[in-house]
Amino acid sequence: MRHVPGVSLQRKLLLWLLLPQLVLWLSGGFLAWRIALQNGEKGIDQTLTQSVRALARQIKPIGDGLLVDFPKAAQDILEQDPADRITYMVSSPPGRFLLGNAQLPPPPPVEVRVGDPYLYHARVDDRPVRVALLDVDYGTPQTRQTLRVQVAQSLTVRERIAQELLEQMVFPMGLMGLALSAVVYAGVLRGLQPLKRLEAQIERAGARPKAGSTPLPPIELTEAPQEVHSLASTINRLLETVARGQQKEKRFLNDAAHQLRTPLAGLIGQTELALHESHEPAVQERLQKVLSAAQRSAHLLHQLLQLARSESNVEMQPTDLAALAREVAREWAARALAQGMDLGYEGDDSLQVQGHPLLLREALNNLIDNALHYAGPGATVTVRVRREERGHWAQLVVEDDGPGVPAEHLGDLFARFWRGSDKAGGCGLGLSIVEEIALRHGGNTLAEASGMRGLRVGLRLPVQAGKA
Repeated sequence: MRHVPGVSLQRKLLLWLLLPQLVLWLSGGFLAWRIALQNGEKGIDQTLTQSVRALARQIKPIGDGLLVDFPKAAQDILEQDPADRITYMVSSPPGRFLLGNAQLPPPPPVEVRVGDPYLYHARVDDRPVRVALLDVDYGTPQTRQTLRVQVAQSLTVRERIAQELLEQMVFPMGLMGLALSAVVYAGVLRGLQPLKRLEAQIERAGARPKAGSTPLPPIELTEAPQEVHSLASTINRLLETVARGQQKEKRFLNDAAHQLRTPLAGLIGQTELALHESHEPAVQERLQKVLSAAQRSAHLLHQLLQLARSESNVEMQPTDLAALAREVAREWAARALAQGMDLGYEGDDSLQVQGHPLLLREALNNLIDNALHYAGPGATVTVRVRREERGHWAQLVVEDDGPGVPAEHLGDLFARFWRGSDKAGGCGLGLSIVEEIALRHGGNTLAEASGMRGLRVGLRLPVQAGKA
């Protein structure tokens, strides 16, 4: 099943926290603009209402006529600002122009009550204006007529004031928005820290445990929200289940190998005795096949025991890797000579690592055994120990000039039960044990071609601090 990465929780939180904030900020700016316009319109309406009433008081009936007592100076003051002109019109009957600006539009078709100002929007010279209208009656009861007074003021000033107010609000609102965004971002990062620590602990738990440590250690979070504690408890229960399964697997492997060693040893002994006592070629051939199969099975059990031992908890100690390699090479020298091979050691005189001598010896034994088994008669096998020029790493490798392994299969060398040759005698576990031991020591393995033919296989281990 392919793993599809999901959306980051941090990104989700920031999106759901900052996006509403942006929407609210824009909505607040729009509302502030609307409120400024409404307040400006209220101020204009009050001014227009006062103006239309004052102008209506300056128009006095005389008999059947009208006296308009509106000085020229007052008219000049009303119309002196082109951007904020206050114009007026007097008509009687309503709509019949008498005085003022004849371009003032009539009101919409609504009922206008006499004596009550009516305000409406209109356009004069293609500019928006606010108009206040007041109808008053004059004359005798027999000759009563209606006089209409209209006063209009441009809305340009109102819009300019609202724009200035909005501009003055945008900067502090923007600073507040940025500050709030920074606080939200920092809060999200701080709130996710327990999850980061939980992730780090899970990674450490999933990594190879160090020597002497308990496999799959439980996750501990002392300062974290309750939800994270619940998640950690669930993962701890899962780790306990996995640890129990690993222990049962190792116990079964160890017990099975030990239980099979005794009958296999008896089978090998009885088969060898039967070979010495039998003189029939056909029987000897069958017994030889049985002996070979039993020996392969015994070798496999030995490798399984080594594998179980390499996966158990062990105590590390300072170890001279070079001295250990020379000692193991001397132990294998007689067998190499018997097989017509040249086995030798090259490298540093002393190189200290933090390791387990028995496990390192087993790893080197497997490397040498693998080289002697597959290199063939006449081959040269060299054990090398050296310190890398860059980094605090030591290399323990076994190099031979045998047939080697194709480049495309170098990555398969350390796979369990993988064999690069059909030659009898191997079981495909030796190099996987080497890899297990390298990982137990905090190192890794290497495999590469040696020259035109041959193979270099080994492990890299961290050098003990302060040691050469």
